[in-house]
Parts: sequence; structure tokens; C-alpha cells
Amino acid sequence: MTATTVAASRPQSNKQSLWRRFVKGRGLSYCVLAVIGVFWIFPFLWMALGSLKTQREILAKPPKLLPEHASLANFAKWLGELNFGTYFTNSMVVAVITVLGNMVFCSMVGYALAKMDFAGKNILFGAVMVTLMVPSVATFVPLFVIISNMGLANSYAALILPFLCQPIGVFLMRQFISGIPDALMEAARVDGAGELRIFFQIVLPQCGPPLATLSILTFLSSWNNFLWPLVAAQTEEKYTLPVALSLYSTGQNATNYSVLLAGAVLVVTPILLLFVFLQRYFIQGVAGTGIK
Repeated sequence: MTATTVAASRPQSNKQSLWRRFVKGRGLSYCVLAVIGVFWIFPFLWMALGSLKTQREILAKPPKLLPEHASLANFAKWLGELNFGTYFTNSMVVAVITVLGNMVFCSMVGYALAKMDFAGKNILFGAVMVTLMVPSVATFVPLFVIISNMGLANSYAALILPFLCQPIGVFLMRQFISGIPDALMEAARVDGAGELRIFFQIVLPQCGPPLATLSILTFLSSWNNFLWPLVAAQTEEKYTLPVALSLYSTGQNATNYSVLLAGAVLVVTPILLLFVFLQRYFIQGVAGTGIK
């Protein structure tokens, strides 16, 4: 073998070695991600399959993953006997209005904190950041006293008003709007546009990704909220799904796990669908606002 042949074979050998390392590295990464994915999805799979079982099958030992005789009786109980339509409507009304309120008000406050100059601006932003560190339990009793004194207990207003503008939404929108060039607003002001027109026609159309992120976070928080609706909604007509799920999945002597799992499937499904449809905007919004 000549020196030229040896020299020519070395780069090819190095390339093959690098390719083998790359394939092995990717293979290991895929294996790790697959294991993590299985651990992540297994509880949801168990929940979905358990909702098709009877109480006897769920309590059987050893437990079985697949139902012996799959049945939709548990879902029929929710849709028929347990007045699912009312609870779903209540949850949807509260969640949708809360999301819309946060989209508008958090955007307005974020715009003011990012692009307007006024006295106490930094103090106000500091107050917003401080409220992020205050646990919701600390404000629970004062909030309920205020709602009761206003005569709003057991109403949609009691379920919605306390959450129409949340600090995390203000922070998210402020961070994104800060990156919009000031030249756009200055050009609009030179043309005679007011602040509301600048906000709705220039700023808001550019806030698609953070608004999608804010929508998902707010919908998730509102849809899963349990403690506040449990106290504020004092009659069955105002119960949301999480409250109904906790109250009506328990029988006289024991918890009906099959009905509980069926209700959990009904509660989780809208959230999963929302995230699937908006996941691209959610990722863009998180990346654009610097949230880690």
C-alpha cells in the first residue's frame, strides 16, 4: 500500500468513526427520550384505560392494564346522571372569559410598563414581581371576604373577577412588548395616532406568540382551579368540573374510581387539545419572552 493510498484512507476512516459516534449518540438520546416518554404518558394511558373498566376490574389484584370488557358506562353516568353539561358549561364560561380578560388587560398593563413613561413605573413593575412570590393561599381569605361583601358569592363574577389580570401575564407581555422597536410607536405618534390606536393596531397584532402562551397558561390555571370554585360556588348550578369531579366521584362508603377516572379524562381532554393546536405559538412565546 502506497503512502498516497494510506493518506486517502485516513480521512475516510475518520469520517466513518465520527459517523458511528454520532449514530451511537443519537441512538442513546432517543432511547433516553423514549424511556422518559413512556414514564410521562403511562399515567394518562392508565387513566384512559381505567375509565373503560368497572370498579371490580380496577380493584383487582394483580392489576391489569387492559380492560376485560371495555365499557362507556362511566362516561354515560357523567353525561347523564351527574349533569355533566352544566359543569362543563360553567368551566368553559369561566375559563374563556378569564382568558379573554387576561389577554386584554395584561397586554395593556404590559404595554404601559414597557413603552410608556410615568411616575412610579419601576415601583409598579416591582410590585407586580413581588406578587408573583405571594402564595395564593395567603390572599384566599381576604379575597373571599371582599367578594362576599360585594354580594357576588355564588356567581360567575365571583369565579372570574379575581383572575382577570394575573401578574405572570403582565410580566410575560411586558417582556415581549419591550422588544418591539420604539420607532414604530414614534412614527404612529407623529401621524397623530393615540395610545389606544397604537396599542390595538400596532402592538397587539405583533403579540401572537405571547398571547397564545398566556392563553394556554391562563386556561390551564382556570380550568384546573379547584379550591376557589369550591368555596365561591355554593350551589350545584355554579360548580365547575374539578369541584364536581371531587364531590360526585365518592359514594356512600368508598370512592368510585372508575367514575373518577372517566371524569378525569373529560377534564384533561380539552387542555390536551388546546395545547396540541397552540403548541407552536406556545414555544415561540416562551422563547420570545425569555421565560426559562
